[in-house]
Amino acid sequence: MLEAFSSPDAWVALLTLTSLEIVLGIDNIVFIAILAAKLPEHQQRLAYNLGLGGALITRLGLLFAIAWIMRLETPLFTLLDNPMTGRELILLGGGIFLIGKSAHEIYEKVELPEEDPKDVRGRSSLVGTVVQIMLLDIIFSLDSVITAVGMVDAIEIMVIAIIVAVGVMLVFAKRIGDFVNRHPSMKILALSFLTLIGVLLTAEAFDQHISKGYIYAAMGFSLAVEVLNMRLRGKGKKASPTQEA
Repeated sequence: MLEAFSSPDAWVALLTLTSLEIVLGIDNIVFIAILAAKLPEHQQRLAYNLGLGGALITRLGLLFAIAWIMRLETPLFTLLDNPMTGRELILLGGGIFLIGKSAHEIYEKVELPEEDPKDVRGRSSLVGTVVQIMLLDIIFSLDSVITAVGMVDAIEIMVIAIIVAVGVMLVFAKRIGDFVNRHPSMKILALSFLTLIGVLLTAEAFDQHISKGYIYAAMGFSLAVEVLNMRLRGKGKKASPTQEA
Protein backbone atom coordinates (compact mmCIF):
# COMPACT_ATOMS: atom_id res chain seq x y z
CA MET A 1 0.00 0.00 0.00
CA LEU A 2 2.85 2.39 0.86
CA GLU A 3 4.30 1.88 -2.63
CA ALA A 4 1.28 3.69 -4.08
CA PHE A 5 2.38 6.86 -2.22
CA SER A 6 6.08 6.67 -3.07
CA SER A 7 5.90 9.55 -5.57
CA PRO A 8 4.70 13.17 -5.21
CA ASP A 9 2.29 12.56 -8.10
CA ALA A 10 0.40 10.06 -5.97
CA TRP A 11 -0.19 12.67 -3.25
CA VAL A 12 -1.31 15.23 -5.83
CA ALA A 13 -3.68 12.62 -7.30
CA LEU A 14 -5.05 11.85 -3.81
CA LEU A 15 -5.68 15.54 -3.05
CA THR A 16 -7.26 16.18 -6.45
CA LEU A 17 -9.47 13.11 -6.32
CA THR A 18 -10.57 13.79 -2.73
CA SER A 19 -11.55 17.36 -3.64
CA LEU A 20 -13.45 16.11 -6.68
CA GLU A 21 -15.27 13.48 -4.62
CA ILE A 22 -16.36 16.16 -2.12
CA VAL A 23 -17.69 18.39 -4.93
CA LEU A 24 -19.51 15.46 -6.53
CA GLY A 25 -21.06 14.68 -3.14
CA ILE A 26 -22.76 18.08 -2.77
CA ASP A 27 -25.92 16.88 -4.51
CA ASN A 28 -26.01 13.90 -2.17
CA ILE A 29 -25.80 16.14 0.93
CA VAL A 30 -28.64 18.33 -0.37
CA PHE A 31 -30.82 15.29 -1.03
CA ILE A 32 -30.14 13.89 2.46
CA ALA A 33 -30.99 17.30 3.99
CA ILE A 34 -34.36 17.40 2.19
CA LEU A 35 -35.30 13.87 3.30
CA ALA A 36 -33.98 14.15 6.86
CA ALA A 37 -36.05 17.30 7.48
CA LYS A 38 -39.21 15.14 7.42
CA LEU A 39 -37.96 12.99 10.29
CA PRO A 40 -38.38 13.73 14.02
CA GLU A 41 -35.51 15.94 15.21
CA HIS A 42 -33.93 13.22 17.36
CA GLN A 43 -33.62 10.93 14.31
CA GLN A 44 -32.12 13.44 11.90
CA ARG A 45 -28.48 13.06 13.01
CA LEU A 46 -28.84 9.27 12.76
CA ALA A 47 -30.30 9.63 9.25
CA TYR A 48 -27.27 11.71 8.20
CA ASN A 49 -24.85 9.16 9.68
CA LEU A 50 -26.60 6.13 8.22
CA GLY A 51 -27.15 7.84 4.86
CA LEU A 52 -23.52 8.87 4.44
CA GLY A 53 -22.31 5.57 5.92
CA GLY A 54 -24.41 3.82 3.27
CA ALA A 55 -22.90 6.16 0.68
CA LEU A 56 -19.42 5.07 1.73
CA ILE A 57 -20.32 1.37 1.46
CA THR A 58 -22.01 1.96 -1.91
CA ARG A 59 -19.04 3.84 -3.40
CA LEU A 60 -16.47 1.32 -2.18
CA GLY A 61 -18.67 -1.54 -3.40
CA LEU A 62 -18.99 0.04 -6.84
CA LEU A 63 -15.24 0.71 -6.89
CA PHE A 64 -14.40 -2.95 -6.29
CA ALA A 65 -17.11 -3.95 -8.80
CA ILE A 66 -15.79 -1.61 -11.49
CA ALA A 67 -15.46 -4.51 -13.95
CA TRP A 68 -19.23 -5.06 -13.57
CA ILE A 69 -19.86 -1.33 -14.06
CA MET A 70 -17.89 -1.36 -17.30
CA ARG A 71 -20.02 -4.28 -18.53
CA LEU A 72 -23.06 -2.03 -18.07
CA GLU A 73 -21.94 -0.31 -21.29
CA THR A 74 -23.30 -3.23 -23.37
CA PRO A 75 -26.42 -2.10 -25.34
CA LEU A 76 -29.60 -3.91 -24.27
CA PHE A 77 -32.24 -2.33 -26.55
CA THR A 78 -32.98 0.87 -28.47
CA LEU A 79 -35.15 3.69 -27.13
CA LEU A 80 -35.84 6.80 -29.26
CA ASP A 81 -33.04 5.77 -31.64
CA ASN A 82 -30.62 5.59 -28.72
CA PRO A 83 -29.02 2.26 -27.70
CA MET A 84 -29.81 1.82 -23.98
CA THR A 85 -27.24 0.18 -21.71
CA GLY A 86 -27.55 -0.91 -18.10
CA ARG A 87 -25.71 2.24 -16.95
CA GLU A 88 -28.02 4.50 -18.96
CA LEU A 89 -31.12 2.77 -17.57
CA ILE A 90 -29.82 3.42 -14.02
CA LEU A 91 -29.15 7.07 -14.88
CA LEU A 92 -32.59 7.44 -16.51
CA GLY A 93 -34.38 5.93 -13.51
CA GLY A 94 -32.43 8.12 -11.10
CA GLY A 95 -33.01 11.25 -13.18
CA ILE A 96 -36.77 10.71 -13.41
CA PHE A 97 -36.95 9.95 -9.68
CA LEU A 98 -35.02 13.12 -8.79
CA ILE A 99 -37.15 15.33 -11.05
CA GLY A 100 -40.37 13.83 -9.67
CA LYS A 101 -39.24 13.99 -6.02
CA SER A 102 -38.00 17.58 -6.32
CA ALA A 103 -41.13 18.74 -8.18
CA HIS A 104 -43.34 17.14 -5.50
CA GLU A 105 -41.36 18.79 -2.68
CA ILE A 106 -41.52 22.21 -4.41
CA TYR A 107 -45.29 21.80 -4.93
CA GLU A 108 -45.77 20.95 -1.24
CA LYS A 109 -43.68 23.94 -0.19
CA VAL A 110 -45.23 26.49 -2.55
CA GLU A 111 -48.85 25.45 -3.15
CA LEU A 112 -50.05 23.62 -0.04
CA PRO A 113 -51.02 25.50 3.15
CA GLU A 114 -48.09 26.05 5.49
CA GLU A 115 -48.03 23.57 8.34
CA ASP A 116 -46.34 23.52 11.71
CA PRO A 117 -42.90 21.90 11.24
CA LYS A 118 -43.66 19.63 14.22
CA ASP A 119 -46.65 18.22 12.30
CA VAL A 120 -44.61 17.68 9.13
CA ARG A 121 -41.82 15.83 10.92
CA GLY A 122 -42.47 12.21 11.64
CA ARG A 123 -44.36 11.51 8.42
CA SER A 124 -41.40 9.61 7.01
CA SER A 125 -39.80 6.59 8.64
CA LEU A 126 -36.09 6.40 9.37
CA VAL A 127 -35.74 3.13 7.46
CA GLY A 128 -37.62 4.48 4.41
CA THR A 129 -35.49 7.63 4.39
CA VAL A 130 -32.19 5.74 4.62
CA VAL A 131 -33.29 3.30 1.88
CA GLN A 132 -34.12 6.24 -0.42
CA ILE A 133 -30.74 7.82 0.33
CA MET A 134 -28.82 4.59 -0.38
CA LEU A 135 -30.73 3.84 -3.60
CA LEU A 136 -30.16 7.30 -5.00
CA ASP A 137 -26.54 7.26 -3.90
CA ILE A 138 -25.97 4.41 -6.36
CA ILE A 139 -26.93 6.87 -9.10
CA PHE A 140 -24.74 9.64 -7.67
CA SER A 141 -21.85 7.22 -7.15
CA LEU A 142 -21.64 5.97 -10.75
CA ASP A 143 -20.08 9.17 -12.08
CA SER A 144 -17.96 9.53 -8.95
CA VAL A 145 -16.48 6.03 -9.18
CA ILE A 146 -15.97 6.14 -12.95
CA THR A 147 -14.19 9.50 -12.50
CA ALA A 148 -11.94 7.98 -9.82
CA VAL A 149 -11.01 5.04 -12.05
CA GLY A 150 -10.31 7.37 -14.96
CA MET A 151 -8.03 9.64 -12.91
CA VAL A 152 -6.00 7.20 -10.79
CA ASP A 153 -4.51 3.76 -11.39
CA ALA A 154 -3.85 2.72 -7.76
CA ILE A 155 -6.98 1.42 -6.04
CA GLU A 156 -5.50 2.36 -2.63
CA ILE A 157 -5.59 6.06 -3.60
CA MET A 158 -9.22 5.71 -4.78
CA VAL A 159 -10.30 4.04 -1.53
CA ILE A 160 -8.58 6.63 0.70
CA ALA A 161 -9.98 9.53 -1.37
CA ILE A 162 -13.54 8.20 -1.08
CA ILE A 163 -13.22 7.55 2.69
CA VAL A 164 -11.77 11.03 3.35
CA ALA A 165 -14.43 12.71 1.15
CA VAL A 166 -17.30 10.94 2.93
CA GLY A 167 -15.70 11.79 6.29
CA VAL A 168 -15.60 15.50 5.36
CA MET A 169 -19.24 15.34 4.18
CA LEU A 170 -20.19 13.64 7.46
CA VAL A 171 -18.71 16.55 9.45
CA PHE A 172 -20.45 19.30 7.47
CA ALA A 173 -23.64 17.59 6.22
CA LYS A 174 -25.80 18.36 9.29
CA ARG A 175 -24.75 22.02 9.31
CA ILE A 176 -25.50 22.39 5.61
CA GLY A 177 -28.82 20.59 6.07
CA ASP A 178 -29.83 22.77 9.02
CA PHE A 179 -28.96 25.91 7.06
CA VAL A 180 -31.01 24.75 4.04
CA ASN A 181 -34.02 23.81 6.17
CA ARG A 182 -33.88 27.03 8.23
CA HIS A 183 -34.30 29.21 5.16
CA PRO A 184 -37.35 28.37 2.97
CA SER A 185 -35.97 30.21 -0.08
CA MET A 186 -32.70 28.27 0.25
CA LYS A 187 -34.66 25.02 0.37
CA ILE A 188 -36.42 25.92 -2.91
CA LEU A 189 -33.01 26.70 -4.39
CA ALA A 190 -31.69 23.32 -3.21
CA LEU A 191 -34.71 21.53 -4.72
CA SER A 192 -34.18 23.41 -7.98
CA PHE A 193 -30.56 22.22 -7.89
CA LEU A 194 -31.74 18.62 -7.51
CA THR A 195 -34.16 19.11 -10.42
CA LEU A 196 -31.25 20.26 -12.58
CA ILE A 197 -29.21 17.22 -11.52
CA GLY A 198 -32.20 15.04 -12.47
CA VAL A 199 -32.34 16.68 -15.91
CA LEU A 200 -28.58 16.16 -16.27
CA LEU A 201 -28.88 12.44 -15.40
CA THR A 202 -31.78 12.01 -17.84
CA ALA A 203 -29.80 13.73 -20.60
CA GLU A 204 -26.78 11.50 -19.85
CA ALA A 205 -29.03 8.45 -20.27
CA PHE A 206 -29.62 9.55 -23.87
CA ASP A 207 -25.92 10.32 -24.52
CA GLN A 208 -26.43 14.09 -24.26
CA HIS A 209 -23.47 15.05 -22.11
CA ILE A 210 -23.86 18.21 -20.03
CA SER A 211 -20.89 19.18 -17.90
CA LYS A 212 -21.68 19.33 -14.19
CA GLY A 213 -19.47 22.39 -14.10
CA TYR A 214 -22.20 24.41 -15.82
CA ILE A 215 -24.75 23.23 -13.24
CA TYR A 216 -22.47 24.06 -10.32
CA ALA A 217 -21.59 27.47 -11.80
CA ALA A 218 -25.28 28.35 -12.26
CA MET A 219 -26.16 27.17 -8.76
CA GLY A 220 -23.15 28.98 -7.28
CA PHE A 221 -24.31 32.22 -8.89
CA SER A 222 -27.90 31.64 -7.70
CA LEU A 223 -26.62 30.89 -4.19
CA ALA A 224 -24.58 34.11 -4.13
CA VAL A 225 -27.64 36.14 -5.23
CA GLU A 226 -29.80 34.46 -2.58
CA VAL A 227 -27.23 35.17 0.15
CA LEU A 228 -27.30 38.85 -0.86
CA ASN A 229 -31.12 38.78 -0.75
CA MET A 230 -31.02 37.25 2.72
CA ARG A 231 -28.68 39.99 3.93
CA LEU A 232 -30.95 42.61 2.38
CA ARG A 233 -34.02 41.12 4.08
CA GLY A 234 -32.12 41.01 7.39
CA LYS A 235 -31.15 44.64 6.98
CA GLY A 236 -34.79 45.55 6.29
CA LYS A 237 -35.94 43.80 9.47
CA LYS A 238 -33.39 45.70 11.54
CA ALA A 239 -34.40 49.02 9.97
CA SER A 240 -38.19 48.58 10.37
CA PRO A 241 -38.38 49.14 14.18
CA THR A 242 -36.50 52.43 13.77
CA GLN A 243 -38.86 53.55 11.02
CA GLU A 244 -41.92 52.68 13.10
CA ALA A 245 -40.55 54.67 16.06
